[in-house]
Amino acid sequence: MPLPDLVKPGNQVPQATATYAAAPRRLIIAITGATGAIYGVRLLETLRKLGGVESHLLVSSAGWLNIQHELQLSKDDLHALADVVHSVRDVGATIASGSFATDGMIVAPCSMKTLASVAHGLSDNLITRAADVTLKERRRLVLMVRETPLNLAHLRNMTAVTEMGGVIFPPLPAFYNQPASIDEMVDHTVLRVLDLFALGPALAPAWAGLRGAPTD
Repeated sequence: MPLPDLVKPGNQVPQATATYAAAPRRLIIAITGATGAIYGVRLLETLRKLGGVESHLLVSSAGWLNIQHELQLSKDDLHALADVVHSVRDVGATIASGSFATDGMIVAPCSMKTLASVAHGLSDNLITRAADVTLKERRRLVLMVRETPLNLAHLRNMTAVTEMGGVIFPPLPAFYNQPASIDEMVDHTVLRVLDLFALGPALAPAWAGLRGAPTD
């Protein structure tokens, strides 16, 4: 079979291909049925402020219940924060294929059901299919798991996802930065998560050490 003109030896790369790297970066944000819907919403808000990153939003049915209960946020208001919104039933969507380039995916918050589905490769809806694609393409997958206490099934599923290359990132508040509000706690966690994707200069303030602390 003859080679296409583009890949024949000695041919120059067309200008349109040379500018491919300038295409917008993409992140998939999924909100599932665990408490902590604010993390998914704040991720979308932060990406919108940063610019240059195309956000793809997925929300499970249980995720919508928590959004309405915890944040009293309408679907229209939430959808307005994302660049692209997908139905969890649309397994033919762009993000269901590895040929659709993304920087990765964040599930925030991640329920134990979604964790289990990802750990066992079920791909039973677009959230778990997109997560499976992210793993198979060796892209960054971050699961902000929310449950306590944890049983053995939870722990084994987290281990399985970690062994596959995913990142388990429970949204635990940090106190070393002396937050003055819940919003500051949420922001710090969200910025730490986004820094895992190297979208640009570090977003979360770096720890400067304890000045004046004993050295021995």
